[in-house]
Amino acid sequence: MSRKTAQKPDMQPELLVEMYRKMVRIRRFEDAIHLKFLDGALPGTVHLYQGQEAVAVGVCANLRTDDVITSTHRPHGHAIAKGVPIKSLMAELYGKSTGCCKGKGGSMHVGDASVGMLPAIAIVGGGLTIAAGCALAFKLKRKDNVAVSFLGDGAANEGDFHEALNMAAIWDLPVVYVCENNLYGASTRVNKVMKVKDVAERARAYGMPSAIADGNDVLAVYECVREAIERARSGGGPTLIECKTYRRCGHSRSDANAYRDKTEQQEWLARDPLVIARDKLKAVGALTDEDSDTIEAEIDAEIEEAFAFAEASPLPAPEDCLKDLWA
Repeated sequence: MSRKTAQKPDMQPELLVEMYRKMVRIRRFEDAIHLKFLDGALPGTVHLYQGQEAVAVGVCANLRTDDVITSTHRPHGHAIAKGVPIKSLMAELYGKSTGCCKGKGGSMHVGDASVGMLPAIAIVGGGLTIAAGCALAFKLKRKDNVAVSFLGDGAANEGDFHEALNMAAIWDLPVVYVCENNLYGASTRVNKVMKVKDVAERARAYGMPSAIADGNDVLAVYECVREAIERARSGGGPTLIECKTYRRCGHSRSDANAYRDKTEQQEWLARDPLVIARDKLKAVGALTDEDSDTIEAEIDAEIEEAFAFAEASPLPAPEDCLKDLWA
């Protein structure tokens, strides 16, 4: 098991800025829909992604469109990072027929196979074995594609976690498991439900390499995942990566965060992944304050367009419930 920290960036400045732009897009999108949910404008519930942007973006920046990801009940950040258009994503949250899943999935089931995101799975740990299945298909078809499964720390205690990792290891599947350890499974702190200090330590039981990355540093995530993706793509088998991070919001919209230690919150919230990324970009001359302001303004305009598109879109017709069915 290795621990990864970001080195001096050696990638193209355009890629660095694009990763920052996607992180800002996720944050502003989540902030905006949070207010809509609080106003009662959107149906259902919502599990927001603020604070974990560096993980989704750092991982997906290593993937091709034809690589696939599986997601969780907190999927909006993964969707945006993988390339799901925010108009179709927003329409899905509104339950409209123009949504990425035609209004049939909602917040916890967004996805778009055309950009390599399978519809998100709200069952904790449900995506791990599906990612293994995708990876097995790639291997049998002799393709060099990679599957990535995002999971939370809570999923590491599910049976699917152990079954999926064991299967991926014994068959040397091209899959990377990315655990976003935000310290809490709903309201339960991770140290109350497992004895090992790191989720990554569990990979050792399956003969699988693992690594730990600073999940609030997009460059650290990018570099850590790049090694794992290259290994999987070249036939080297699976990897478990644990990204230490922290959600800036409650588990869901009804969560007031009363269970979290105030000092812990202050320490983590001070390490805002967007601020860390912006400061690094400024340090290497890839971004100015004016550039950052422009990016935020452009993304705010995108989100307003997405709201207008979603609100104007039609609801699914009753007969649509009989479409897209498989027996």
